[in-house]
Amino acid sequence: MRKTLRIALYLAVALLPQITFAQKKSTIVVWQPSHQTDTGVDFNEAQTCNTMVEAAMKKSPMKKEYKVWSLNEPNLHHANQGSNTLLAHTADVVDGKISGYAFELNKSNELKPDVFISFHNNGGTKQHAIWGFIHEGDEYEKDNRELAARLTAAIASVTDLTNKGVFGDSWPNRNDYRCKETGKRAFYSLDENVNKAKYRVLLEVGDMGQSRDFLLNKDNLVKMGEAVKKALLIWLKEKGL
Repeated sequence: MRKTLRIALYLAVALLPQITFAQKKSTIVVWQPSHQTDTGVDFNEAQTCNTMVEAAMKKSPMKKEYKVWSLNEPNLHHANQGSNTLLAHTADVVDGKISGYAFELNKSNELKPDVFISFHNNGGTKQHAIWGFIHEGDEYEKDNRELAARLTAAIASVTDLTNKGVFGDSWPNRNDYRCKETGKRAFYSLDENVNKAKYRVLLEVGDMGQSRDFLLNKDNLVKMGEAVKKALLIWLKEKGL
């Protein structure tokens, strides 16, 4: 009996490092602020989105969090501008150079994130609102839709932005980047063939015209970033991540 007990204790001690390692494995979150600076007079979408991302990353408790951003990176095309739905600004190689978007997604994939969240400002909508976008047709679409709904609701709860809900990335029906699996128009940053994160969400926060003054207020940006982080942490806990 004592011999059996000693063997059991030995096995428990031997397995302890593996158990501890599994418990300590952290969820990895990658944040992608817009790198677009060609967004009008006295308005810089890259700056507003980066402020939201920085606020989210500083909000405790922190996971393993990283930012991927091509702004001012050399030897890229469209490092500081470009559409997420246009081949020429994303997947195309120009004079041997990859795009700012491709640079960001390569960096993200190297980190092997569980979650990828992108921040942008919308334009031309004439609406003071928040929109969530997810990629259509991959196996995690339902989970991504749920996460996007949580994040848009979180932003709406701390602002006067109207929550327009969650849309598939073919919904804008613009430009020519397409998912090779579905053939539908898509957002390059959310395509599962490009972005290897399991959970992928893009937020269009406000409208550069309709929400201009609101988005130029740093307090509003910080408040939204922190609200997104809080909602994300709750969702991750529910998922066991």
